[in-house]
Amino acid sequence: MGRTLHGRSLRAAAGLLAAGVALTACSSSSSKGGSSGGSGSVPGADALDKASGVVNLTFWHSMKDTNQKAVTALVTAFNAAHQGKIHVTDTYEGTYDDAIAKYKTSVSTHTTPSIMQTYDVGTRFMVDSKQTIPVADLAAKDGYSLADLQPNIVNYYSIGGKLQSMPFNSSMPLLYINVEAFKKAGLDPANPPKTLDELADAAKKLTVKDAGGTTTQYGFGAADYGWFVEQLTAESGAPYCDNDNGRSARATKLNLESGAPLAYTKWWADLVKGGYAANTGRPTADAQAAFKAGKVAMNLESTGVLGGYVDAGSKAASPFTVATAPFPKSSASDTGGPVIGGASLWIDRAGHSDAEVRAAWEFAKFAASAPQQAAWHQATGYFPVSVAALQDPSDVAYRQQHPQFQTAIDELTATKPSTATAGCLLGVMPQARADLEQAMLNVATTGTTPEAALSDASSKIVKLISDYNSAVS
Repeated sequence: MGRTLHGRSLRAAAGLLAAGVALTACSSSSSKGGSSGGSGSVPGADALDKASGVVNLTFWHSMKDTNQKAVTALVTAFNAAHQGKIHVTDTYEGTYDDAIAKYKTSVSTHTTPSIMQTYDVGTRFMVDSKQTIPVADLAAKDGYSLADLQPNIVNYYSIGGKLQSMPFNSSMPLLYINVEAFKKAGLDPANPPKTLDELADAAKKLTVKDAGGTTTQYGFGAADYGWFVEQLTAESGAPYCDNDNGRSARATKLNLESGAPLAYTKWWADLVKGGYAANTGRPTADAQAAFKAGKVAMNLESTGVLGGYVDAGSKAASPFTVATAPFPKSSASDTGGPVIGGASLWIDRAGHSDAEVRAAWEFAKFAASAPQQAAWHQATGYFPVSVAALQDPSDVAYRQQHPQFQTAIDELTATKPSTATAGCLLGVMPQARADLEQAMLNVATTGTTPEAALSDASSKIVKLISDYNSAVS
C-alpha cells in the first residue's frame, strides 16, 4: 500500500480531517439524470432504467504507472459493456493523501465525484463525511450477494456489521527478496527470515562494502512507514488503537508505547545505525527505487508493487530475480495475521442523482467481479477481492508461472478475521502515521530513545484524535 509524500500532503490532510463538522453539513451536487436523493435514500434499479441518455460517471483514483494502465483497461471494458447507457471517466488525482484533500474541497464546492477510490485508512473519515451510501444498502436493495468478497477484506471495510465501500485494490504486506543477492551471501531464498531477529541476522550477511568501506549493497531497506508497525501489531494479536480498534466505540488513543511499535522502532533504528539498513526516509517511492536498483537486498512493501518489482528486476543494470515471503513477525510465537491495505470504492450519494448512484453501483460490482479482479491481480499484484477470481483459469495459470503472486494469497487465507486484523478505525490515521514516522526517524538519526519518541508521538496523536472526535460528534 505504498504512498509517496508530496509537499507534506499529510499535513494538509490533517486540516481536512479536523474539519469534520463542516463536512457533515455539506453535500455534493449533480444533475445527471433523475432526482437527487438524500444521503440516506437507496435508489432502486428502475432509476437507471428511467434515465434518459447516457449516465456519466466521474471516477477519482490514485493509481499511476503500471496500475493506472490497469485502471484504464478496467474502465474501457466497463464502458464497452454499457455503451449508450453508462460512461465512466476516470481521473488520476494524485497520491491517496492528495486525493482525499481534493475530495474535501469537492465537498465544499458541491462537486464530489460519482465514485471515489480512498485508501484503507480513510475509511473512518469517509463515513464521517456523510457523503456516501454503504454498498451493503445497495446490495440489500437488490438482494445482491456479497459472499464472493474475501472475508478479511470485508472485515476491514465494515462498520457496525455493514460493508461501507466496495473493496477494489487490496494489498498485503510482503517481504521482498533479491534472490541472487541471497545466494551470493550463502543464504537460501527458499528459507526466508520469519521474524525481525532473523531478518536482522540476514541483513548483516547481505550488506556489502567495497574496498574503500563504502556500502554498495544494504542488507535491508524499507520506508519509514507506520503501516509496517500496524502490521506487526496485528500479527501479535493486539489492537493498534483502543476501543477494539475503534470498532466498539470511537478510538481515543493508539497503543504505541509497548509491544510491536516499540520493538520495531528500536529494531529499525539499530539496523540503520549499524549500517545494515538504508534509511531512505518516509517516501515509499524512494525505498522502492533502492530495491529496484539492487541497492538493498530485502525490502518490506505492499503486494501492489509486485508487478513493478518483477519487471524492474529483469531490467536492472545487474538483473535479479524477485522472490516474495510472508511479512515477518515480531516473535515466532505471534499467531495473528496482517491487516489488508490498499483502497476501496466509495459511492457518493449526497447530491447525486438516483440514476448516477445506480450506475456507480454497476461499476463497483463490475470492478469487484471475478473476471476483472483476476485481470487486475495479474496486471498489478494487488490481491483479488473476489474469492472466485482465484479459481479463474487465467489467474491459476499466471500464478503457476509467477509463484511470487501466490505468497499474498497464502498469507491472507491463513489469517483469521479478528478485531486485531480488522485494523484501527481512526479519522486522523494519516496524520497519526506521520507523527509516528517522524518519531521513528528521530530515533534512527538522533540520540532520542524509542521510549521517549513514542511517548511524545502518542501524546500528540491523542490530541489530534480528541480534536477530530469533538468535531464530528
